[in-house]
Amino acid sequence: MSLNGWIDLRSDTLTQPTEAMRRAMYEAEVGDDVYREDPTVRRLEAYAADLLGKEAALFVTSGTQGNLAAMLAHAGRGDEVILGDRSHIHIFEQGGIAALGGIHPRPVPNQPDGTLRLEDIEAAIRPENIHFPRSRVVALENTHNLCHGSPLSVPYTRAVADLAHRHGLQLHIDGARLFNAAIAQGIPARALAAPADSVMISLSKGLAAPVGSLLLGSRAFIEEARRARKVLGGGMRQAGVIAAAGLVALTQMIDRLAEDHVRARRLAEALATMPGLRVDLERVKTNIFYVYLEPPRDAHAYREALKAHGVRVLAMDAHTIRVVTHYHITDDDITQAIRAFRAALHDA
Repeated sequence: MSLNGWIDLRSDTLTQPTEAMRRAMYEAEVGDDVYREDPTVRRLEAYAADLLGKEAALFVTSGTQGNLAAMLAHAGRGDEVILGDRSHIHIFEQGGIAALGGIHPRPVPNQPDGTLRLEDIEAAIRPENIHFPRSRVVALENTHNLCHGSPLSVPYTRAVADLAHRHGLQLHIDGARLFNAAIAQGIPARALAAPADSVMISLSKGLAAPVGSLLLGSRAFIEEARRARKVLGGGMRQAGVIAAAGLVALTQMIDRLAEDHVRARRLAEALATMPGLRVDLERVKTNIFYVYLEPPRDAHAYREALKAHGVRVLAMDAHTIRVVTHYHITDDDITQAIRAFRAALHDA
């Protein structure tokens, strides 16, 4: 079994560092990163910036911190960010942009593929009026977690960037799983990042580093984000110990994400044939997919039945579970998971 005796399909955040990462962490050359003297952090930031075609990068503790630092660098108190109503920033980051930044969220509907309609974005941009907050940023999410793990395309991202820039706004991409999006489309991640003014990538999901994310953009933007990181408590000292794992993640773990996509597809196709379960196979494109239980089946009861068979999943609501494949899920695990899903249908 994959993790601590379980086939754990709850999230790719569960990945544990590889042996190469553990060795790199043990041997890491370190310094004080607040003084910009940690050589391993500097190497990670320079490598990531070059990989994604940006001028500079900033090592942050988490994707949430990276997104919040980006918003603080792009916008001020009373300004507004246009984002999806199902986006991670809007739903899963505790309202940090408002609570800590005084930045007003302007949610517009996410489409099933994770996009925001261009006309909806344009309609949400405020005219200059003393009654309104000022629109400053458009935020996209790629891949989009709650929208079937959908990857956004380069032409779409470029169209949003063009619209935002035409109105004097910045484009930020929550790219926690940007490399999954790139691998799924057979393109370099820098192509997806190119239209954006800032992008955040996670090292601790499918790339299997134990902790950390990176925020990327222009040198001027990163200097502002560095100030924001400090006030958010993200000024780390001998951070090279964890940055070393991030370097391994970026140099060794990106291409293998394709295996996670293949395994997710195999599992999704098997589940789609089971009575009482429904999977929209057209939307299974990366390592995340959703399974819908036909009433009167209950997702929470089914989750517990799966657990009794050694499989862990997340119940998102009464009729939906989320499945995520990752580094620790093998072909044998998928075979066993298919059996467990089938057996649990008789138990729940």
